[in-house]
Amino acid sequence: MDEDDVRARPNPRGSRPRSKQRPAHEDAADGMVVTVDRGRYGVVVGDALVTAMRARELGRKGIAVGDQVSVVGDMSGAPDTLARVVRIAERTTVLRRTADDDDPLERVIVANADQMIIVSALADPEPSYGLIDRCLVAALSAGIEPVLCLTKSDLAAPDEALQRYAELSVPAVVTRRDQPPDVLLDRLRGHMSVLIGHSGVGKSTLINALVPSALRATGVVSAIGKGRHTSSSAIALPLPDEAGWVIDTPGLRSFGLAHVTADDLLWAFPDLEDGANKCPPGCEHLSADAGCRLDAWVASGHSTQERLAAFRRLLVSRVTGG
Repeated sequence: MDEDDVRARPNPRGSRPRSKQRPAHEDAADGMVVTVDRGRYGVVVGDALVTAMRARELGRKGIAVGDQVSVVGDMSGAPDTLARVVRIAERTTVLRRTADDDDPLERVIVANADQMIIVSALADPEPSYGLIDRCLVAALSAGIEPVLCLTKSDLAAPDEALQRYAELSVPAVVTRRDQPPDVLLDRLRGHMSVLIGHSGVGKSTLINALVPSALRATGVVSAIGKGRHTSSSAIALPLPDEAGWVIDTPGLRSFGLAHVTADDLLWAFPDLEDGANKCPPGCEHLSADAGCRLDAWVASGHSTQERLAAFRRLLVSRVTGG
């Protein structure tokens, strides 16, 4: 036999070298991710709610509710159609949490939110100050403005909760079940806001009042025309008259902060940051006995004891749960 009589084994990878050049997708349409469900993404493109999958060229890059993306393919929003997410815009903020304080795996809750509405009932159930503190840590370290929303004020007075967070200058809204949340709606206008809180604090009631077509309690999403949703995952809903977006999230049992360091939180306290630079390396900023210089910084008039106490309370909450 000569060489022509022998069949060469074909190259399973093909004979052409792989190109690193990726498609430009110049015809891609821009949209926002409003739902994430097992590898399928609900993307609002214009007036349509498009179901999309992640394009192969994105690799393992995660996509979260709130992401601004570019989409190609069938964008009619018709049943059984599927588009592809080909680009993810740079995020302005990322809200993360871990399952617990020993879990190194970070989970992105939402992207591009500029407000966190921390929802807490004043009674039935009573406020969980530990969770509120942890949500504050997550918001402040992510560059997201926190807003405290105290619900069920018809059952208990808000004075104690308001006083607890007065030194942090956290804006607060108080609602009651027998009145519409008009003040909260005004706070949401023009923002991308994420609602965070324990189950049973009234988040679904607020969502249904803010976006009447959401029907959040029944699990039906009609605010953008199509689709279904349950409270097991986050969803972005448009406020009436295109006044902004509100992102509802499942009720939290815990808010792990393994990814947040003392320095991450410190930058949200500019009145203390320069003083912390005088501390020894590795300082946890918890007490003067351990070498922290923040007490002397406050004593010299650069901040107040109340602000320092609040900062240290959040630091402790980050580690112990409050």
